[in-house]
Amino acid sequence: MGRREQYLDRLGIVRWTLRDATPVPESAAPVELPAQAGEAAPAARADAASWDELRAQVRDCTACGLHAGRTQTVFGVGNVDADWMIIGEAPGAEEERQGEPFVGRAGKLLDAMLKAAGFDREQVYIANILKCRPPNNRDPRPEEAAACSGFLRQQIERVAPKLILCVGRIAAQNLLGTDAPAAKLRGRVHHHPDTGTPVVVTYHPAYLLRSPQEKRKAWEDLKLALRVAAEQPQ
Repeated sequence: MGRREQYLDRLGIVRWTLRDATPVPESAAPVELPAQAGEAAPAARADAASWDELRAQVRDCTACGLHAGRTQTVFGVGNVDADWMIIGEAPGAEEERQGEPFVGRAGKLLDAMLKAAGFDREQVYIANILKCRPPNNRDPRPEEAAACSGFLRQQIERVAPKLILCVGRIAAQNLLGTDAPAAKLRGRVHHHPDTGTPVVVTYHPAYLLRSPQEKRKAWEDLKLALRVAAEQPQ
């Protein structure tokens, strides 16, 4: 049994081989969400000149109320020249403690999903919509996502991936500017509104741990992501 088959077994899903690439439908233009009443605009800041400066901007950011309760920010990890960029929602308690996104059980499942697609964790770049942990792991508020959006945009522009794999409903809704559920967003190709990077949406590993029957759909999403990335210019 090959390595990919072993990882698919670990995911608990049926193993299929990729068919010849077929045309991938593109989604309609992303929906722009109106600003919330009373929503504060993020603090103005110039784009960072380097990765180190961007990391320092994130570390010192006070643009939303989350900075008051954080122990540290969770910037992002991985290959800054990666073909794939993984974007999740926000740090949890363990992520904040370690300063790294996607650790713990959900992180291990994400690693297995990446292995099934042919990647080690170190070969991709992983970041979150938010760089600070929301209290009690609640959903990010619009003003918090807005305050972090410039940081994430700069990360995407610097990595310049061939593909963004958006993990989970909250991440997808914030990245694409829509209120559609994950089930409606997956299975299609979207594009990042600022960079035009192709975006594929899949379920969050934490959701898959609670709903293992959906792992087959997650594998379909990974196959779509592989096809889309293969079609991008070298």
